[in-house]
Amino acid sequence: MDSAALEPSLYTVKAVFILDNDGNRLLSKYYDAELYPSMKEQKNFEKNVFNKTHKADNEIAFLEGMTIVYKSSIDLFFYVVGSAQENELMLMAVLNCLFDSLSQMLRKNVEKRTLLDNMDGVFLVVDEIIDGGVILESDPQQVMEKVNYRADDNPLSEQSVAQVLQSAKEQIKWSILK
Repeated sequence: MDSAALEPSLYTVKAVFILDNDGNRLLSKYYDAELYPSMKEQKNFEKNVFNKTHKADNEIAFLEGMTIVYKSSIDLFFYVVGSAQENELMLMAVLNCLFDSLSQMLRKNVEKRTLLDNMDGVFLVVDEIIDGGVILESDPQQVMEKVNYRADDNPLSEQSVAQVLQSAKEQIKWSILK
C-alpha cells in the first residue's frame, strides 16, 4: 500500500453536494481539482452516487474509490465525499453539522423550495464548515453564530427599509433645523 495514501491530512473532504429527488444538482463544491476536473465528470459522478444511494436505507456508500456519507430529507439528498481511507465518523460529523445548520437556518423546513430561496445562506453555511477540504467546524450552533454574525454586518439585516428611510428623514430634519 502506498505510504503517502496513509499519511494524515487536514484535507479530509473531497466534495459536498446537494441533489434534489430527481438527482439534479442544487449545490456542489469540489475541493480536489484532480478528482473530477470537469463539470461533465462531476455531474457523472453525482449521477452515479445518486443512482446508488437514492433508494438505499444506508448512511454510507463506497463508490469509485471514495467514501460517501449521505442523508435525505423530504425532496433533498445531502452528500459529503472523502477518500477511501477517510474516517467515516469525521465525514458524518460534517454531514450532520451541515444538515443541522441548514435545518436551523431554514427553520426546520429543509426542502427544495426553501433551500433555493435561501441559497446565499446555504453557501455561507458550507463555507463556514469546510474551507478547501479542511473541516473548520462541526458544531451547528457555532456555524449559525458565525453566519448570523456576518449577516449582522449588513446594516439592513435588522431594520426594514421603512425604518432606515424614517431614520434618514429624521436626520435630514435635524440637519435643516440646526
